[in-house]
Amino acid sequence: MKKLLLAVFTLLLVTSISSFEARAQGVRLGIKAGANLSNLSGDLEDEDRFQNKTGFVGGIMLNVPLLADNFLSLQPELLYSQKGFKNDGSALFGSYRYEGKANYNYLDLPVLAKIKAGPIFFEAGPQLSYLLNRKDETRRFFNGSQIDYTATEQDLDNVNRFEIGYAAGVGVQVLGAILDVRYNGSFTDFTKNGYQGDDLRNARNSVFQASLGFLFPSGK
Repeated sequence: MKKLLLAVFTLLLVTSISSFEARAQGVRLGIKAGANLSNLSGDLEDEDRFQNKTGFVGGIMLNVPLLADNFLSLQPELLYSQKGFKNDGSALFGSYRYEGKANYNYLDLPVLAKIKAGPIFFEAGPQLSYLLNRKDETRRFFNGSQIDYTATEQDLDNVNRFEIGYAAGVGVQVLGAILDVRYNGSFTDFTKNGYQGDDLRNARNSVFQASLGFLFPSGK
């Protein structure tokens, strides 16, 4: 009986290792690039002045099959992502006027579960982001005269540089070529109190994203 159990255990172990190796051989590295349409969401003051802004997104991805037929896979990505918003509006009954755009450059790390049904796939999962830097080209006017933000209002110490969010989308994959559209949302507020006069208090990044990518053959 012990010999039989040992034989069964050995068979199961060999089968599991073979299955893991088969999946490992199916791991594929890829690249992608596309465009963001970004803005802010949340309980914003004078939210009409925040307009959509376009930006670049691009990076690398790794597709790891979890089932032999690749129906289910795990796809972590490392992306450079330009977010932010356009400023075009007024506040305090027209006393303040805003013009220009604010660019916030992030590293995004989404880890997505990917379900593939023929050429169509669905993806969703958590995303961790880190703010690298900002380039704020917004001009602010008070009663027609241009004024500058103070150092405190621009200081990134008042910004939550780590962001916890999510991504979800749909796409088409033919062989290694991929076209996908997804939405990136955030669970984390963008700023702390004091940043730009609390104009962005309770704001969160909101991004629609479209990209083209390619998964290289696994060498299997």
